Formats: sequence, structure tokens, C-alpha cells
Amino acid sequence: MWSDFEREVMERVIDEAKRGRPSPNPRVGAAIVRDGAVISVGHHERAGETHAEVEAIRNADASVEGATLFVTLEPCNHQGRTGPCTEAILEAGIARVLIGCRDPAPHVAGAIDRLKSAGVEVEVGLMEQECTALVADFAKHIRTGLPFVTLKAAVTLDGKIATRTGDSKWITGEEARTEAHRMRDESDAILVGVGTVLADDPRLTVRHVEGRDPLRVVLDADLRIPHDAAVLAQTRTSDAGTLVFHAHDADTARRESLSDPAIELVPVSRHARGVDLKEVLTVLGERDVVRLLVEGGSHVHGTFLDLGLADRAAIFIAPRIVGDADAISFAAGAGVDSIEHAWRLVRTRVQGFGSDWLVSGDFERMR
Repeated sequence: MWSDFEREVMERVIDEAKRGRPSPNPRVGAAIVRDGAVISVGHHERAGETHAEVEAIRNADASVEGATLFVTLEPCNHQGRTGPCTEAILEAGIARVLIGCRDPAPHVAGAIDRLKSAGVEVEVGLMEQECTALVADFAKHIRTGLPFVTLKAAVTLDGKIATRTGDSKWITGEEARTEAHRMRDESDAILVGVGTVLADDPRLTVRHVEGRDPLRVVLDADLRIPHDAAVLAQTRTSDAGTLVFHAHDADTARRESLSDPAIELVPVSRHARGVDLKEVLTVLGERDVVRLLVEGGSHVHGTFLDLGLADRAAIFIAPRIVGDADAISFAAGAGVDSIEHAWRLVRTRVQGFGSDWLVSGDFERMR
């Protein structure tokens, strides 16, 4: 149905979409083709700024009348902080529109019908699976109000994230760690448990790549976090804030001792394994956190899995073996009794970074 050229263009458009950081809006890319050549591209950079379709039209050196527009997501059909992209497409004289996937929750339905009724040729479904994956985070947030949760870790071949003493620096090489920081840049927030803070004292900032720091989130039911923890100190030097979720019944003196305008303490319900994760995710979703990267330890990863709150895994695997039953594993939850009921990843992807591999995919639990 689709030509090799059309697929090549949409692949380029998907890559273009990934350049943007428009959360809580979806990532969208666009390109304009005339006479078998791409004459311009565009992407949605930030929420409230120009949408990808309009950006591509503006980036063209000449008139785009009669040209073909490729776009990863169904154009918007409503007046928000920017005007309807459907009207911009019609005003530009675009003759044909190839759409990757439909909008999972359009503000105003009927964008495709609007274009067709004006005489524009519209086709939907070019690299649909890839384009749908591009907006999976947005779709979940719109549908549930919760962030799209990715569990990220670096493990050895025998699945360990640290030795029995807690040593974990460094399981993977520099290339893999650089990619991990790129993931941070793409995320709205990064979450760890207080155990990780006590063991590793992480800064939770973006370093090895150019980017911006995500919101830092710490789960700490009893407020055990040290006053001089690096994650708290970063709040005074980074544009991103720090949220510490604690139980309502946490010690009052501890709350008062951690009082700081740069740090926000957020009380939530207590859960058997710490704080109520569903409540934490609800609060984050209300604050427009769409992409949440969880870099917690085995306890946090296990709890997310047990509660069915994880959407994706991104696991860096290093060619090392600890060989110790007491070393710390990726996830330490209640687990399952049989392989048949284990979590597995679907739509998986394997990438090499130096001598390490990144295995990523969406969670699907077998019943």
C-alpha cells in the first residue's frame, strides 16, 4: 500500500518528532514533499508553540500549494493556544495528507473529514504502529490522568543491579550511561526510592548530553532522606524542582527539619510497601507529568510491577556476572509462581551501546 519512499519519509518525520519536548502535548513531526523530494520538515517543540504541520509549512522556501504533507499524528481541529492545523493546511493549499495515526483524544473531532470535505486527499495508517508508539505516553495520560511509566536500570547478565554491599558503579560503560542521560532529558520527571538515595546519593540531573533536568521525585514514606542529600542540593542549582512523597503520618519533626522553599514535601497515603504509588502517580499526572522515568532500586521496581503500574522497561545489560545469590536484583516484589504468569516485554527493541545492550519494550503480563 505504501511505497518505500513514503516509508522513508515517515521514518524521517518520526525522528523529527523526537526532537521536540512538548509535554504535556504529544510529540509530532511533519514533512512536506513535492516532486518526489522533501522540501521542509518541522516538529512541535514546546507546548503552546507552533505545531509540526505549521512549522513545516513555514520552513518551506516556496509555496507548498499542491504538495503532500506527511504528519505522524492526525492534525488538530480546534482553537487552543495555537490555531487549528486543519485550517493552516487548507490555507497553504496542501493537496494530499498522509497521517501516521489518529489522535487518541481529539479536542474537536472531525479533522480528517474537514480536510476531505475541502478536497484534500487524506490517507491514514502510514507506519501506524511506530506513530502510535510515539504518542503512547500522551494517550495514557489523556485516558487515565496518569504518567506513562518506564522502569530503567542497568543490570549484569545475571540480573543484578548491585553487589551485596550495594556497589553499582559502574555496571555499564560510558556509551550506555550517556544514553541513560538522554532518556532523562526526554522525561518530565525521574523517580527513585529513598533506598537509592541512601545507597548512591544520586543527583538525578542530565549531564552527559545537552538537555534539561527533569523534575526529581523521591519516595520516602518516613522521611529518612538526609538533609545533605545531593538530590535536595540540586534543587538550588537546577531549574527543575524536587518532590518528596511521604506518608501522612511521617514524623512531624522530620517534616519541619526538611522544610525548604526549594523542596516540596507531598503527603500521601501509606501503603504496605511504602507510599501509595497510585496516589503518587495521580498527583504527578495532575501536574502534567506525562513521561515518568523510574530509576528506583529493586524494591521500587518490584512494587511498580506488583501493582501493574509500569508501562515500559528500558534495561541496559552489561556483559558482567556477579554470581552472588545475595546481590541485588532488578526487581524484588511479590513476583509470580510460574513463568506462564511472568511479565514479559512486547514490541521489543535491542540496541548496542559499546559493549552493552539496551533491551526495551512494553509490559504485557501473561494470564
